[in-house]
Amino acid sequence: MRQFIIFLAKGLAIIIITMILLDVLYTAVFMQSDSRSKIDFLYNSKDKEYDVVFLGSSRVNNHFVPKIFNENGYKTFNFGITRSRLDESALMLKLMIERKYKIKNLILQVDLNINTNDHSEAIRSLFMPYIHQSEIIRNHYKNIDEYPKLLYIPFYRYMNYDARIGFREAYNSAIHKKTNALSLDGFNPLTKNVRPLVPADLSKYSPKRNKSYDEIKKLCQENNINLIAITTPICMSTINREYFDQIKLVYPEIRSFENAVTDDKYFATCGHMNKDGAIEFTKVVFNAYFKPKKVN
Repeated sequence: MRQFIIFLAKGLAIIIITMILLDVLYTAVFMQSDSRSKIDFLYNSKDKEYDVVFLGSSRVNNHFVPKIFNENGYKTFNFGITRSRLDESALMLKLMIERKYKIKNLILQVDLNINTNDHSEAIRSLFMPYIHQSEIIRNHYKNIDEYPKLLYIPFYRYMNYDARIGFREAYNSAIHKKTNALSLDGFNPLTKNVRPLVPADLSKYSPKRNKSYDEIKKLCQENNINLIAITTPICMSTINREYFDQIKLVYPEIRSFENAVTDDKYFATCGHMNKDGAIEFTKVVFNAYFKPKKVN
């Protein structure tokens, strides 16, 4: 019996040591990666200056063309991430401030993402490699149920989020294999058009006060960032377009741009514009709030 207990103890010790070593190895790999995602690019950068930063979900990632701003004298970057919610946008803004980004204007998408205070599990996972190194990330997630396991169990976070930060992603990060996430200053155009367009159904959506949006507003006020919160276009056949009117009842300051582009030819799907639509929409937003700078 004594030998069996010793055997189990040795086996357990080997497992724990292996988990610790793997945790250290994976973390070291992600700490030197800055070309796989917008989050690792952000985490591993500092002291950047932007006239305009875009934050939001795929309705930012696929909808705003920084080139149009850049050609008019503004330094911009699209930090929109597909599947993200306002919770992740708030954390990204916190990291920008911590890394001493100088941001003059933040254009924030606030439309379909305001109907929930929930998070995106897929995008949350991308912050996990840095949870031990970043007090900002730890504080942001300290109240979630999984926090003790994510923080204190070696390698748990990499096993739990294996699909996003497991072996494959660690390997691609180690060999510095780039993705298209950072190309075109963060803009990812949609080039395939689904036809016929299938109407989006917003009948189950209900705008409500959003703690992450309120947090973003406070951060912008404290750091002298001009916040421009806007809705973004959706196809005209959408069911319950009154949803956008309801947003204004909750947050009157949100600017309405859901009708800025209406022709179906500009939409890849009902909820997302194609490249031509993104160009048209970006021009509308630029002309609404900015003027071309004189470039010497």
